[in-house]
Amino acid sequence: MTIREKGYTHWDGQLRERRFPWAPITWLGIRLSFKKKYFKFMLFGSLVPAVVFLVGIYISERIEDFQYMFRGNKQILEVNPAYFKTYLSSDFLLFMMVMILVVSGAGLIADDLKHNSLQLYFARPLKKSGYLTGKASVIVFFLLLLTLVPGLVFIIFKLLFAGDFRFLASYPWLPLSVIGYSLFVTGFFCSYALLFSSLSKNRRYVSILIFAVYLFSDILFGFFYENYRKPAFALLSLKANLQQVAAWFFRLKPAYAVPWYWSLFILLAFGIAAAIVLSKKVRGVEVVK
Repeated sequence: MTIREKGYTHWDGQLRERRFPWAPITWLGIRLSFKKKYFKFMLFGSLVPAVVFLVGIYISERIEDFQYMFRGNKQILEVNPAYFKTYLSSDFLLFMMVMILVVSGAGLIADDLKHNSLQLYFARPLKKSGYLTGKASVIVFFLLLLTLVPGLVFIIFKLLFAGDFRFLASYPWLPLSVIGYSLFVTGFFCSYALLFSSLSKNRRYVSILIFAVYLFSDILFGFFYENYRKPAFALLSLKANLQQVAAWFFRLKPAYAVPWYWSLFILLAFGIAAAIVLSKKVRGVEVVK
């Protein structure tokens, strides 16, 4: 039987590789996050402290006009490394970063596991590293928006309000501290969220896990510290460990009498463990035992 009509056409084009093949994954994740209920309100609320700290920088340069507010105590709004550390490692900001993870990070891998989408991702010219980079970049976008961007804006506006570079001359290492700690805390929370997202196909379960582990670690630290008064129990809390490392980045004395590098070791060990688990859980073919 002869073929009278050709129903297909051979493609003779050239496959062009993208420089960032993971970028569509990132943009999709960001768009889906903004479509979630109350996410925009949550993100806006997370940026309110940045506005308050920025106003504080302005007042510090015009302290003579606001003496009635501080009863002549000009040191109450001294802008120094401690000022930046207070913002970047505050209880509120760290908590809101966790809430961002609950909303935008819980389903990054869990949803793909639920719908068996990994096979579709890896059927394209995309490696495992590219897939994880695309997913992590969603978290990076939001967390750097809360940490790195305000930190650098504080420095710029401090110089503008002061009208000179004396502040930067006094603390020339401060921009590197802001950048370094912002990248560190963002990297940790990326591994934190992706680890839990890869452990289950249920987004709600992952959301609870992300929130509960962070909260429970701090409750556990508070219980033991309240009863035994040993600073070493601070190592049990993710929040306390992040704040201990922040003190080192900004050349300040840690809040607890525990070497900062112990906290750094714990956080890095968590990140390494997360990388190992992700390497085993994220695969193109599901293994059924």
